[in-house]
Amino acid sequence: MLRITNVSYAISDRFSLQNLNLQIEEGTHVSIIGESGCGKTTLLKLIYGLYDTDTGTIFWKDTQITGPKDNLVPGMPFIKYLSQDFDLMPFISVEENIQKFLSRLYPEESAQRTQELLEVVEMSAFAKAHVKTLSGGQKQRVALAQALAKEPKILLLDEPFSHIDNFRKNRLRRKLFSYLKKRHITCIVATHDSTDILSYMDQTIVIREGEVIANATTKELYKNPKTHYIASLFGEVNELPTHWFDPSATDLSKTSLIYPHQLMEANSGLEVIVQQCYFKGGYYLIESIHKDTTIFFESSKPHTTNDMIQLTLKTIFMN
Repeated sequence: MLRITNVSYAISDRFSLQNLNLQIEEGTHVSIIGESGCGKTTLLKLIYGLYDTDTGTIFWKDTQITGPKDNLVPGMPFIKYLSQDFDLMPFISVEENIQKFLSRLYPEESAQRTQELLEVVEMSAFAKAHVKTLSGGQKQRVALAQALAKEPKILLLDEPFSHIDNFRKNRLRRKLFSYLKKRHITCIVATHDSTDILSYMDQTIVIREGEVIANATTKELYKNPKTHYIASLFGEVNELPTHWFDPSATDLSKTSLIYPHQLMEANSGLEVIVQQCYFKGGYYLIESIHKDTTIFFESSKPHTTNDMIQLTLKTIFMN
């Protein structure tokens, strides 16, 4: 497993990663989420060995991961890190960019491996194209294939689908994470996109201001978020007085975290006034107001401004 023990790292006088303690089992897919600047990318670089920890240790099984102080070329050989600024050679072809990481002593195996990776990232049709002619999303896919060329023990991905259009993104995610599972490759993904998380990540780590504030299975974290901040990383969320939907509640100061899909229209319930209606494809996201509180809920039909609706709960997530 990957073991991060009492790790701290000062990024600046104003910000640092503080006393991190994490364990990640081999073959697990893990997401690191949090607002911009919380330390997601820095943690990936520490795991890769691009930075030296100020305190603490990082081990993969019995091998300690160390930084530039101990390695002339930073970065551990059994780990691959795909940053947001991928490094490709623009004046050679896509397949040549991949093959430069493979052995020249076995050209047939190299060609076969290159074709396999091109299929995983859906770039087979561009094998002969020079990288300089590609779009940003295509370059990101080539960089991903490069990272997989010498099959790593750990793959670190920093916003891996940020440049890829939605038309291809969903299918690419399915193919990539299925491939990594079959190869039992440990994958750690830093992302802002909840669609990178819910279907594919076994474990999710939440960071805020350099500290881990939650670490659980992805499903558990989504179903039982402990704070509004955690829930909001998965999308819109309402933080509402519990007694609005639970007449038996005696503590009037207590609040509940409620996702929009947990609310439904009813003949009786909490009365709200529609402010905005947003078409989301398979449903409408309705922004409404009760007293001075904004409430989001989902509806199968559109509503117009100032419509009066009554809401009740399907389920409830309690603080």
